[in-house]
Amino acid sequence: MEAEDGDFPTEPSEHSHSQRGSVASSVTRVQDLMVYLASDSAVHLTLEGLGCMSAKDLGRSVREPLNIPNSAVDVFAFWFCSPLLELQLKPKHHPYKLCRQWQDLLYRFTDASAEDISQDEPSLLYKRSVFYPKSKELQIDDEGVLKLLYDEAKMNILEGRYPCDPEHWLTLGALSCAIELGTAHDDQAIKAAIREKKLCSFLPAHVTLGGGFLSTLRGRGGRLAEMEQNLIKEYRSVCSSSDGSSLEPTPLLHQYLRTCHTLPYYGCAFFMGEIDKPAQGLLHRGGRKVVQVGISLEGVYVMDLKEKHVLLGLKFNELSWDHSYPEAEGDSQILWLEFDGEEAGLHVNKLLKIYSKQAELMNGLIEYCVELCSSGESGATGTDGEITPSQAPSGQVETTEKTPERRRGKLRRQNSVVCSRVHSLNTISYVVDDGKEVKRLKPKRAASFFTRQAQPPTYSAVQVTESLEQG
Repeated sequence: MEAEDGDFPTEPSEHSHSQRGSVASSVTRVQDLMVYLASDSAVHLTLEGLGCMSAKDLGRSVREPLNIPNSAVDVFAFWFCSPLLELQLKPKHHPYKLCRQWQDLLYRFTDASAEDISQDEPSLLYKRSVFYPKSKELQIDDEGVLKLLYDEAKMNILEGRYPCDPEHWLTLGALSCAIELGTAHDDQAIKAAIREKKLCSFLPAHVTLGGGFLSTLRGRGGRLAEMEQNLIKEYRSVCSSSDGSSLEPTPLLHQYLRTCHTLPYYGCAFFMGEIDKPAQGLLHRGGRKVVQVGISLEGVYVMDLKEKHVLLGLKFNELSWDHSYPEAEGDSQILWLEFDGEEAGLHVNKLLKIYSKQAELMNGLIEYCVELCSSGESGATGTDGEITPSQAPSGQVETTEKTPERRRGKLRRQNSVVCSRVHSLNTISYVVDDGKEVKRLKPKRAASFFTRQAQPPTYSAVQVTESLEQG
């Protein structure tokens, strides 16, 4: 997410005061700084006046050794990342000062223990900006910039942050072999090269290291051997289906990124949260499931961390949302997502609650992305180049009256890991018929809960006139 200046404490809090030094002492001092890249490599800088240097100024110092042209200045941004929290910095932010407020940010936006917070230390990363449109990536012809984008995309594929189906991760693995190992190898040579780097360097970790009871019976070695053969076969297909010019690094990098663009959550900022599990058993016990929430210029995606698949994916023209603070001590902040569904042949509006101390950050990022899309500043279009409803000129926007003919887009439900699994979610449903409320199951919220909605008016909401109760 992109941090806002107003979100951060201006004075050290009690729990971190003893660990703070004077920022002024670093204004003129020459200091070393390590800026990490997605490839695990780093840029070592020696800078004077780091304490008062903005992210914009620091960017100039990083782009020079990486040979990044000025035309690509908007592609990347600085991020503070740790196992507990990830924040994208604005150009006006001061990384040094923000780093010294890290513990305050962790107390505010995470549920980590005091001990974990005291031991956590962020790394400064230079990686893709969440606000850079996918449509512009394929217009980049600088190989160095493309390689940085490729390294980050590959990392997210291997770590399972970008869930994908076997045909996708196999193609991406073969393209990685072609990019990193070359395209002139025969089967024996490429097999030796893959084994030297290990299969997990090209295929997702949960694929190469995972496996349940059946895979145990078959034997892990046999399963990996089969994956290796399939990867070599796909590598051969990639190399044979391209002409000579397509086997150069730049076209291969474009092909890799183009394949990643078919994943709707490519380029997302990620947040941690929990959702309610459906009630099960005689006692109807539910509990909560840990989820990862991805937010991009195009929509919101709720993912199952364990199963590596999408639970809910919504474009911005398919949802309404809101954010609520705790009403009582011990309660959680909630990000509410509302979307259209169908139950027993009836049109229903569904509500999903995402519990997270980062709900405030998610709400702010959604709001900003919607504003960018509605103003046309992002230039974001779908992978087919069509303009989405949120991008249509104001004079062409359809009315938001909620009738069966004029509703937010319905979700596609398939077996692919990319598609939503609404049936597995514990949602609150509103049943609507011809714009008139028939029946609804209601959470305990204020009557004005949905009065604050996004602009432009394509983002419609349930018209709530009474207090809501949990169904």
